[in-house]
Amino acid sequence: MASSARPKRLPNHAYLNGKALEVSKLRTAQGLYNLAPKELFWQARYRYLEDHGYLMRPRYSPGWKPSWLNTNLAPIFCEDSIMLVDYQVLDATRLEDGELVAIKSFIKKDQEEVIAQFFASVRDPRNHCVRVHQILPDPFEPRRGLMVMPYLRPCNNPGFSTVGDVIEFVDQTLEGLAFMHKLNIAHRDIAVSNIMMDATTLYPNGHHPVRIGYTPDALHPVSPLPRAGRNVQYYYIDFGLSSWFKPGSSSHVLGKVGRAEVPEVSDTVPYDAFKVDIYALGYVYAKEFDNKYKNIDFLLPLIERMKRQRPEERPTAEQVLQEWQQKRATLHDSLFRWRLVPKAEQTIERVVNDTVAVAWEGIYHLKKLVG
Repeated sequence: MASSARPKRLPNHAYLNGKALEVSKLRTAQGLYNLAPKELFWQARYRYLEDHGYLMRPRYSPGWKPSWLNTNLAPIFCEDSIMLVDYQVLDATRLEDGELVAIKSFIKKDQEEVIAQFFASVRDPRNHCVRVHQILPDPFEPRRGLMVMPYLRPCNNPGFSTVGDVIEFVDQTLEGLAFMHKLNIAHRDIAVSNIMMDATTLYPNGHHPVRIGYTPDALHPVSPLPRAGRNVQYYYIDFGLSSWFKPGSSSHVLGKVGRAEVPEVSDTVPYDAFKVDIYALGYVYAKEFDNKYKNIDFLLPLIERMKRQRPEERPTAEQVLQEWQQKRATLHDSLFRWRLVPKAEQTIERVVNDTVAVAWEGIYHLKKLVG
């Protein structure tokens, strides 16, 4: 994700002097920017991962010292001041080809490792589960493993812009769920945070892996390209709660499920793990689209069926997919290009934005006629 663009000059406020510089030095000396305990976990594995072809950011190198020491730079403008947000996952660069990867530390239990490796081995366009490049044994804790995957970005950051963005998201997530269930695997933790996207086509010059709204050096804001026409791919991640059922065996389970508030989940009464997945994905669609936008009426009947309170009234993943594909075939091409209309948008805003959208639609048709 290294940028080829010419470096920009830092703003004047990136340089401190006087009282501000003294405060910055004091805070640094007091340990404000020190590695957190869970970051020390990763620093201890720096050499091991480097030996296996993965290079962490400078902050995690052994003996790291802040790059702003003995300078007047504000720490916030120094990449190595950026701490991890999710301590379970660390970004790194694969030395072989410069690809940005995500490395997850996980406890070797249940079926997570087996399921993740299985999906990584399946070459099928319907497979929308994150690929796994490699699983390394942890050098210090035998019960742990280090799972190396492509670096992915949250599926809703940047936000969805057009109706077509929503349609493509539904296409891929339903196809992926139906494929998963066909193989007798229930995810059991479907949530917006567990659906990620490969956004490399939206950020051709890259972005910082933690401060994701900024350039790779974390110095300047970066703007994405539109999703439309850029083949954005969505992936299910995190199989820590997943279940793989033997053919012909019951898919009923007990215990916790992921983040969606599913009605039937119980520690004492068995429930169907596949029907929970259906509800959870319907919940994602409701939260991300129905709750936010006005012009996605075509999706509402599907959401209603997926979120029915009684699990036996919910369709299977294959049935949902077929129903969606039939509905999708009736949607006019122009709908795909239409902007999403926020429910919170004021009338005057809507008039202006709709006028702009109509103008762009006219330009689109004009280009088709001319070209």
